[in-house]
Amino acid sequence: MINSSLIILIWNFALFFGLYIQSFTATNIIDPDLNFKNVEKHIDLQSQLTKITIRLVLENGSKDRHIRNFLFSLEPEQKNSLSYIAAYREPVRVELKLSEAKVNAYPNKIFYQIELKDPLSPGRTMSVEIEWILTHELIPHPKEITQKEKQLVKYTGNIYLYTPYTIIKQTTTVSLPSRNIESYTKFKPVSQSDSFITYGPYEKLSPFSYEELNIHFENNNKFLTVTKLERNIEISHWGNIAVEEHIDLLHTGALLKGSFSRYEFARESKSWEASIQSFDTILPAAASDIYYRDEIGNISTSHTRIKKDSVELNLRPRFPLFGGWKTKYTVGYNVPSYEYLFHTGDLYTLEMRLLDHIFDDMVIDELIVKIICQKVTKILNLACHILQHVYQILFIILI
Repeated sequence: MINSSLIILIWNFALFFGLYIQSFTATNIIDPDLNFKNVEKHIDLQSQLTKITIRLVLENGSKDRHIRNFLFSLEPEQKNSLSYIAAYREPVRVELKLSEAKVNAYPNKIFYQIELKDPLSPGRTMSVEIEWILTHELIPHPKEITQKEKQLVKYTGNIYLYTPYTIIKQTTTVSLPSRNIESYTKFKPVSQSDSFITYGPYEKLSPFSYEELNIHFENNNKFLTVTKLERNIEISHWGNIAVEEHIDLLHTGALLKGSFSRYEFARESKSWEASIQSFDTILPAAASDIYYRDEIGNISTSHTRIKKDSVELNLRPRFPLFGGWKTKYTVGYNVPSYEYLFHTGDLYTLEMRLLDHIFDDMVIDELIVKIICQKVTKILNLACHILQHVYQILFIILI
């Protein structure tokens, strides 16, 4: 019985993808024999997130020494907006271990040490891909718009890759959600084609090179932030796990200027381009007894679609969300415990997602997870695979 057993609670973090738990690693030097022979940087600004991917060709300039790891650095202003980072060996796409590091010569810079599964031999090259995601980087400009106006945002970044190593050659590509671009940095060589801007190639870049990139463009995608999410997971004696989420939502796009007209909203499609009318939440395939409600009561404007490996719940708030508007709601469901609770003898393991997919390209500022265990004698182990800087997280174990 669960009420007299030890329980291990293990969460597999699967919000966007898997990660290693980050550990702190001390290192003192930047390898002078390592160069970035070629860098392809891609900045994706097609949603409310800033998704950056770089493809590196590492070159070992040493004549007699193997290289087993290298350092990757972020610009200091990206520290608080970093949501995800991962590295892969290409072309086989094998994930590489990544851990936070410190370089004594640069105490104020942000570094990560990336371990190469196979050492880089002298005079040889290796391809690596690094991707990271930043939140709250796109700033509405202007800050306020009327109901009929389109939303414009401004992005500020770095054309170059911010790295402690010499770059032999680099190109940078920016992808935007539309071809409606108000302005962009014209640092030559540069070209624009449809919704893409290409910079470079640039050659022989020194370490920590920086050239400011400014782009002002139209982006009417969902600028929706979960300011607080409280997730309750209750384990029952009777083969059931009840999950309930209390969600606070805020439209973080350009603020609505003036009053809202329901008549104009219904009459003209341009009146709701920058608003949010609905979004899709993805629940486990075994989810049943699903409900969607707020402080007033049950919200009937929702639809459930059963898919092969999930349940898709289309949620429509009681009113459309414009910039600065907020709402609160609750979603709950049941799942059978045999799909998530495993045991060997008297030892039980709960394996569940830290949270569900609330909407595409979601941003969550604060997350509270409560695990409710009935008459448990002892929690043996608690582990959560999650990248620091993603959320402020509070775990509460109720026994």
